[in-house]
Amino acid sequence: MPIISAQGLSKTYRVHQKKSGLWNALRSLVHRRYKEIRAVDNVSFEIEAGEIVAFLGPNGAGKTTTLKMLSGLIYPSSGTARMLDFVPWERHDAFRRQFSLIMGQKNQLWWDLPASDSFQLHREIYSIPLDQFQTTLGELTDLFGVKELTRQPVRELSLGERMKMELIAALLHQPRVLLLDEPTIGLDVIAQVAIQKCLREYNAQRGVTMLLTSHYMRDVEALCSRVMVINHGRLIYNGQLSGIVEQFGREKIMRVQFATEQVPMEIDSFGTITQRLGPVAELKVERQRVPDVLNQLVNRFQIADVSVQDPPLEKMIAQVFEGGTATEAEATAEARTAT
Repeated sequence: MPIISAQGLSKTYRVHQKKSGLWNALRSLVHRRYKEIRAVDNVSFEIEAGEIVAFLGPNGAGKTTTLKMLSGLIYPSSGTARMLDFVPWERHDAFRRQFSLIMGQKNQLWWDLPASDSFQLHREIYSIPLDQFQTTLGELTDLFGVKELTRQPVRELSLGERMKMELIAALLHQPRVLLLDEPTIGLDVIAQVAIQKCLREYNAQRGVTMLLTSHYMRDVEALCSRVMVINHGRLIYNGQLSGIVEQFGREKIMRVQFATEQVPMEIDSFGTITQRLGPVAELKVERQRVPDVLNQLVNRFQIADVSVQDPPLEKMIAQVFEGGTATEAEATAEARTAT
């Protein structure tokens, strides 16, 4: 049975449309005009226990709204959802003790106090037995490598250290589901890699289910084998990460190093030149033409080295966003075909 499921989940907001000018401002006091914005539109999916699933989409696509509905912070306009066998917006205490929501742009720790004081507050909020609390805290501080920093005021910590403390606070009550909204936002590459490593190890040790939103494709590649893509409130892809490459990676990047000092001029006929530097050229070639192009290059020119690779994941995800008019049913069918 899925640990998270949503069927036809939708959220619509009524937004007051205010026109400029004094007369329009006065008129709006008695006659307001509203516009309906569908933040999430008929989204359905299932997530099994222990999965780490990426939830991707451009700004304003509906990712955070979906997470807030799953965590019970807001009510949906229509549709149903269950998480941990509870309806989230009924907000049962037993439900709230089994998940955590971490938002990279929101802080749950007291700024001027040491993180250890905030941890003690969380112990009281969740009524965690002292021996369990001490054992869990010791395991988490070892995993995240911050045991010596828990007595330091949060404001004195680096951004990466602060996010580790936020994760520890969220995991103290041993949740079964972790909802992560941009957990590595603003972090440098080293801090991002450290957070990814800790999350991956924690998932392996505890089997906690994670739903991750991120604009950093490194997070997705490091943690997730499955992705869901949302755009304009609609789910447009739901399948394996490798399926995105097969479905939307219509071209390959071919890097050719010639044995001559310069790239031959006629190389333009083999594909779209993206880079030309000395004897090295990079071409975009349609996936199905790669074997034929390779054969022609080897037969016509003296080649010192050649490599073929997929375009960066960021570019392929952008192509998925551009396909945002697909219906959920179409996207799911395409995902199954690709995988």
